[in-house]
Amino acid sequence: MVAGSGPADSVSLDAPHGLPGHLVGFVEALRARGIPVGPSETVDAGRVMTVLDLLDRDVLREGLACSLLRRTTHRATFDGLFDLWFPVAVGQRGVAADEVAIPRTPAGEVDIPALREMLAELLALDDPGRRLEQLAGQLVEQLGQYQSARGPSFSAYQALKEVQPQTLLAKILAGLAVGPDTSEFDAEIARRAARQRIDGFRAAVEAETRRRVAERIGRERVASYGVARQAEDVDFLRASERELAELRRSSQRLARILASRLAVRRKHARRGEIDLRRTLRKSMSTGGVPIDLVNRKPHPGRPELVLLCDVSGSVAGFSNFTLLLVSALREQFSRVRIFAFVDNTDEVTRFFDPSTQLDEAMAKIFTESDVVGFDGHSDYGGALTAFAREFPDAVTSRSSLLILGDARTNYRDPQLDTLRALVGVAKHAHWLNPEPRTQWGSGDSAADRYREVIDMHECRSARQLTDVVSRLLPV
Repeated sequence: MVAGSGPADSVSLDAPHGLPGHLVGFVEALRARGIPVGPSETVDAGRVMTVLDLLDRDVLREGLACSLLRRTTHRATFDGLFDLWFPVAVGQRGVAADEVAIPRTPAGEVDIPALREMLAELLALDDPGRRLEQLAGQLVEQLGQYQSARGPSFSAYQALKEVQPQTLLAKILAGLAVGPDTSEFDAEIARRAARQRIDGFRAAVEAETRRRVAERIGRERVASYGVARQAEDVDFLRASERELAELRRSSQRLARILASRLAVRRKHARRGEIDLRRTLRKSMSTGGVPIDLVNRKPHPGRPELVLLCDVSGSVAGFSNFTLLLVSALREQFSRVRIFAFVDNTDEVTRFFDPSTQLDEAMAKIFTESDVVGFDGHSDYGGALTAFAREFPDAVTSRSSLLILGDARTNYRDPQLDTLRALVGVAKHAHWLNPEPRTQWGSGDSAADRYREVIDMHECRSARQLTDVVSRLLPV
């Protein structure tokens, strides 16, 4: 839920540099949220605004979206920032004679039962017009205010606490004429439509809350915490179920990006390294000036990839997404072997084929493999020892070893010598850690000790992971 606090004095939302400066500020906010907007798109947006009716917010929203956005996945973030930079109103909304008004008791209190009935009736309408938006504004004004340590502010949770729109599903379905004689298919369609309408109303309340709070503490500050980040920028260890689902949907696109980067690196690698001796010998014919470079003959070949992955609950989001990404890149390697562990290690390559969904593969890992040993708590030392003992032929001189995990050993022996032996055999070895670098070595983390043996890289988000993996994967 969105909530905020700030000084009693409102922050000015004027545009001191005019409409062009206001548009530039909006573009800067989009860039800060990971949406790539270049100078050409900004110029296009300025031209679009010269021909649109600026008083029609819906038309303005769509016009700017068409000129500024490159991918549909950017739309949710764009809408959140648009509502802050181009608000529907400034200050408290008045209630006109033709608008809905929150019902009250004879004593002047908000009549919660009557308000819930009104909301259910509006949500059951096919086209409530702007009345739901008006009701959301009044709800925030009447029920969403609270006193913080720094003055009055607004809270979406406070506004929705007593109304509880999520409990109105039965009344909305009754309004949609869903009864005992309705087929199961039609009833399911109606239930989904009702839930979408409830979610839409909650989103309207949250948007109104952000607008009112932005007037008190500034739109930039509200944008920093109140507008959803791109799924690629979400911290793996703090991601919600919705954000993780969005990450999984974007995995194929990220895999294509990685595959194209690997293809470019392979193309460059075909030239081979410079042969210094032959280059100097050839330069004798040009007075010792190495005009023509001689390259060694390259030895192309797709490398082997060995993935050793912590699948415990603390890093589940990071591990699941990385496994999905690597699984989509399988054709880039001559061989891929995937090993999972909690406090014991087992090979799980067989669960990751193109026809298997990630959720199904993860379920099979915990039900059909031996990744949980004595107590089910992460034991990196025990997992490394089991890996070296049970699969001695997994890592060879042609292998690239990739270890995924936060290196939190629950104060157990990290078995550095075992890791050192594996790194010594592998052609390449890297450790991807989803925790912030500042937390490595804190508490039960052995990251500071492991990083002395193996190259460790911070991978807190999908964007960071993509950049790191594109640099590390061998060609």
